[in-house]
Amino acid sequence: MIATFVLIYMLMMIPIGIYASRRVKSSQDYVLAGRHLPFSMAMATVFATWFGSETFLGAGSRMAEGGFMSVIEDPFGAGLCLILIGLFFAKKLYARHNLTIGDYFHERYNKIVATLLSLAIILTYFGWVAAQFVALGIILNMLLGIPTIMGMILAAVIIVIYTYIGGMWSVSITDTVQMSVIVIGLVVILIEVLSKFGGISAVIASTPSDFFRITPADATTKDWLAWVATWMTIGLGSIPQQDVYQRVMSAKSATIAKWASISAGIMYFTIALIPLTLGLIARIKYPELVINDPQQLLPTLILDNTSVITQVFFFGALLSAIMSTASGALLAPASLLGENVIKPFFNNITDKTRLAIIRFAIIIVALGALVLASTQGSIYELVSGAYSITLVSAFVPLVFGLYWHKANSLGALLAIVCGALGWQFTELYVVDPLVPATLVGLGLSFLGMMAGIFAEGRIHKVVHRFAKTS
Repeated sequence: MIATFVLIYMLMMIPIGIYASRRVKSSQDYVLAGRHLPFSMAMATVFATWFGSETFLGAGSRMAEGGFMSVIEDPFGAGLCLILIGLFFAKKLYARHNLTIGDYFHERYNKIVATLLSLAIILTYFGWVAAQFVALGIILNMLLGIPTIMGMILAAVIIVIYTYIGGMWSVSITDTVQMSVIVIGLVVILIEVLSKFGGISAVIASTPSDFFRITPADATTKDWLAWVATWMTIGLGSIPQQDVYQRVMSAKSATIAKWASISAGIMYFTIALIPLTLGLIARIKYPELVINDPQQLLPTLILDNTSVITQVFFFGALLSAIMSTASGALLAPASLLGENVIKPFFNNITDKTRLAIIRFAIIIVALGALVLASTQGSIYELVSGAYSITLVSAFVPLVFGLYWHKANSLGALLAIVCGALGWQFTELYVVDPLVPATLVGLGLSFLGMMAGIFAEGRIHKVVHRFAKTS
């Protein structure tokens, strides 16, 4: 029954994509849903940005292994990211009418900066999409008995089809359906599981008190810096991401964009606590899995301890979480790859050709993610390691470009180069650094931007003096 439900549910997304494709008349319709999403759909699709396999399976297993300190990046850093976008970035970016975040960097700086940052952002998505494929492969292996790699390929084909056909309209419509399934499913699951394990008080009593700490105990300066870096990796590093930009900018107005992002962040904080709680329960019930195969904790807990109806809710919510994240994570880098990397090689292309390039890029991203998924099996690690790139290279150019008129192309270029080199040098060559590599990269990115601004100011003064004397 459950296996049949899983297949039917996944295949249902294809006709939704076909229906959504009727609204696609231009590249803006395809990439930003024509900027027509009402608040409910905008909030649903922004919420679905993060609620994927890494939240459902990855964060739940990490919670079972080490408590709150193990899940700072996601869900806490991810929820913080959405709230910060709503408070400080949504309205400013919405007013610029750019198709992609790469277009913003091109308009604000130049083509070189836009291309470098687009490539950096694109790189972060392969691990994210791969994590969703891995999770779907695990599910199909458990339920159908097919090899995990075959499950990943089957899932990838289905997700590519409906994303390719309908673009952002398909993503937003399926996200709205899937968010409802996620919320209802998780609440039903939590109620039944808690009732069988003596309620939340019994779970707390059976869990070490250190698991509920959100700050390091007896911390040194190094510990605190590592803690800050953990918050910032997704909390700040994901702000310049195309998928977040794409979903927020698809809203009907700037006000809706702002409040959809803030509401989705608050909702994410709330709903994400459920898989964390389930992880703690699974830790009590299956301590051996915490050591041997933590990614199987939640599925095993549900399959062994709940009714068939609850199991249907579980896999429905899990599939919804993974597929909604995967479709958006495919469309985002494809939009950047098509619009800001491939398209500049062609002169005066039509909007129809532009749309075809973006669709072709979806297939490229999916193939790359499948290759990565087949070689790296950890869901949480595939995702959490991805955002350092944008934190050290794209965050400073984005913030300075929006909030300081003196930010310039030289400063942006130096911010990218200094941030990336400092991060990689510390990561590869500094043994046990006091300051985490991501903070080193972010600090050097800031200094690079300031150096560029200062250098341009000095050049202008020299030119002005030379003009006056001559």
